[in-house]
Parts: sequence; structure tokens; C-alpha cells
Amino acid sequence: MSICQDLGLNFQQRMGANISQLERDIGSEQFPPNEHYFGLVNFGNTCYSNSVLQALYFCRPFREKVLEYKAKNKRTKETLLTCLADLFYSIATQKKKVGSIAPKKFIARLRKEKEEFDNYMQQDAHEFLNFLINHINEIILAERNQSTLKVHKPAGDVTCNGSVPQSAEPTWVHEIFQGTLTSETRCLNCETVSSKDEHFFDLQVDVGQNTSITHCLKCFSDTETLCNDNKFKCDNCSSYQEAQKRMRVKKLPLILALHLKRFKYMEQYNRHIKVSHRVVFPLELRLFNTSDDAVNPDRLYDLVAVVVHCGSGPNRGHYISIVKSHGFWLLFDDDMVDKIDASAIEDFYGLTSDLQKSSETGYILFYQSRDASC
Repeated sequence: MSICQDLGLNFQQRMGANISQLERDIGSEQFPPNEHYFGLVNFGNTCYSNSVLQALYFCRPFREKVLEYKAKNKRTKETLLTCLADLFYSIATQKKKVGSIAPKKFIARLRKEKEEFDNYMQQDAHEFLNFLINHINEIILAERNQSTLKVHKPAGDVTCNGSVPQSAEPTWVHEIFQGTLTSETRCLNCETVSSKDEHFFDLQVDVGQNTSITHCLKCFSDTETLCNDNKFKCDNCSSYQEAQKRMRVKKLPLILALHLKRFKYMEQYNRHIKVSHRVVFPLELRLFNTSDDAVNPDRLYDLVAVVVHCGSGPNRGHYISIVKSHGFWLLFDDDMVDKIDASAIEDFYGLTSDLQKSSETGYILFYQSRDASC
């Protein structure tokens, strides 16, 4: 063997040593261009945040809007949204394809914004998601209204007398996550049907033993009879009457977030317990509990991310996330990232028997509409 050949082999060996196991598992030819897979460092029980942030990063419409916000707002004061945008930008512009990053600024800001997160206790991933989405939306609305005030401010030093009404235009958070439920109530005395709409950023569904998401959603929209002390005040009858009520989906969001209610309060134990029942969540989903006047009843969804709770109870355990990216699945466990087979998703459905001890269960599911612009 020549010296040149020997040097060539040594170079290839050195290059091979610098390639991570994840890059080997994905393969150089299959590795998506301009994509980065970075774990997030845990700052002491911040797995609840890390798991949700990874899921949101791989909801492409959300990621793109956050990065777009970053590009348009370079001189904005620090908020939780600017910290999130900086974090997403840092991941998206890494020179390396894989690795880990410390979301230090984001966590510091989160702890400033909400006192409940300013400790090292176990937190709930769904509570964090709910807070984050709503808080981001409030920031966008506040900045929009501030811009409107500047536009409407009179010349000179005179200030506006009264406030400019808030814009009714939806934000990009609304456009991505907001759906609409309609509550239909039929008076059993006069047969009058009344309906009331309400918006949601995620749907919270009860779970049963050995069931599926489709069945959970069906139960969500089952007819409920209002009677005894829970009668319905019918405007037509001008009195309280027995009635039938059901909730159906009137407008399906671009990204459907489903929260499986796995923690419930048990009086006999005087505490919350975890419901680890097996709930099958398909890779494709179509909702059948839509109203007759639904805007987009035939919308078809693909599963893109799952936040998983690992452990036996609400006050102990760990959060991880699994995400779909460019046709394959990845598992994010804080700063560790691994490629997994699609068949491994079944491991996160839950337990088929109460005798089983290991409990890694899907907790928040993110389904992205196929008509999402990516």
C-alpha cells in the first residue's frame, strides 16, 4: 500500500469517527438538506419544556412562522416569543447537522414570565404548551395593537384619548392552531335547538382502557342529557327544561393538538393518578365528529409529533418526544436524539394491563393537515 493510500484511509477513518451515530443511522444520502436535529439540554426538570419545544419545531407551519417573526423583528424588546425565535433560529442555522443546544435564554425568560415554572419541580407539559401558545398569541396581539396606536396617534405631544380597539384579524397562531367547537343543545320540551361556538387551541379528550383516538373523539361528541339539577334554561320555554347536548367540531385547525387526559383526581386516594390505558393513535387521522355546517369536514391529518410522559404518576417521571421529519421518525430525550422505526410508535400507546409497570404513554398528539403549506 502506498503512503498516499494510507493517508487517504486514515482521513476517511478520522472523518468516520466525527460522524455521529444518528448521522450513520439516517445515512448521508438520506439526510435531509438544510435540516438539523439538535437535542436540548435539561436545566433541572425542564424536560416538560424540551419535549414540547421539539414537537413544535417539527410542526413546520409553526416553525416557519416563528423564523419569519425573527426575520421581521430584529429590534424588538425581549419576550418569550423573541427567545423562542432565537432558539429556533440557532437550531436552523447550525453548521453541524446534529448535536445539542442549551435553551438557556428561553428557560430564563419562561421563569420570569410565569412564577409556576420558576422552580425545579416536575411540571406538566400540557400546561406549558397551553401557556406558551396563548402567551405567544397575546404578544403578537399586543405588538399589533401598539403599531395601530402609533398609526392613529395625533401629531405633536397630544396623546390619544381612549384606546384603539383591538384588531379582530386572526394572528398566525390562530391560523395554525385554532379550531372551533359548536355546542348544540336541544330542548326536550319544545325541540328548539340552540348552538354556541367556542374556539380552541387544543382538544382535551378522556381516555378509556384499550381504545383509540377515533373512539375518544367519538365519546367527546356523544350526546349528554341535561336533567335534574343540571337542566338547561331554554329561552323559548322561558324556563329550565331537560335537554340533550353535544359538542362537535365546526372548524378543523391546520395543526390539531390532542391532549389525552391521563391525569385525573381520585377522591379515594386524595390525589391525582396517572391513567396509563392503551390508546392507539394512528399515523393518519380523519375526524368524524364534525358539525353539519363544518368548514372543512374532510380534512385529513398526518401525525407529526407526540409528547410522551414516562412514569407512573403526575408528580414524577419524565417527558420525551417523538417527531416525524422527512419521512422518518426521531426520538428526542433532552439532549439525546435517536432515529427509531415507525413500528416503535406502538410502544407509546400505553398499557394493556394494570399489572404492567413500565409506562411510556402518548400525552399530547400533534396532527398536521395535509393541505398545510410547507
